[in-house]
Amino acid sequence: MPQLPDLSAFGSILQFFVACIGAYLFAVWIAMIVWTFRDARSRSRDIFTQALSVALVVVFNLPGLLLYLILRPRETLAEKYERELAGEAMLQDIEERQVCPVCHHKVSPDFLVCPNCHTKLHKKCDHCGRVLNLKWNVCPYCGETQGTPVVGRAITTPPAPPAVRLPQRQPTTLPSPETPKALPSSPAQAESQP
Repeated sequence: MPQLPDLSAFGSILQFFVACIGAYLFAVWIAMIVWTFRDARSRSRDIFTQALSVALVVVFNLPGLLLYLILRPRETLAEKYERELAGEAMLQDIEERQVCPVCHHKVSPDFLVCPNCHTKLHKKCDHCGRVLNLKWNVCPYCGETQGTPVVGRAITTPPAPPAVRLPQRQPTTLPSPETPKALPSSPAQAESQP
């Protein structure tokens, strides 16, 4: 009867490969748990949500990770903070945009009067001449007390348009004919004149 080959060496090699694959799968499982914990912590401050997310991966392994990926919040807390910060910056830009309070045309911060509707926007300091807010009664630059603050629309008349000089016409001189005779006003006067 033929001798069967010795498979004990093959069995030990097979056990080694199974142990390596098992160790690899265990390491992947631990990595999924750690990744889930870190990701849940970066997306939520709620400890219960973090613990539930990790428990899904611990108990259900890869299907638990897939379920967590479906249910997790879309953005991290840092992304949410940056989005809110950008929104606040946009609102601040809109609020700081210099426009006339009456006609809403864009004005420069140093304009005293709106060039479109002639609304008084700022005033000049009586002492140093710097541009001041209408509500201020003290100049922050020189410390001088100003008149009473004026709030509201000051009615100003628009400047007169520049005078246009029309070319002057030269009087035309026509040759004078003989002095015309006066027409009689009635037929009786006409007969009496030769």
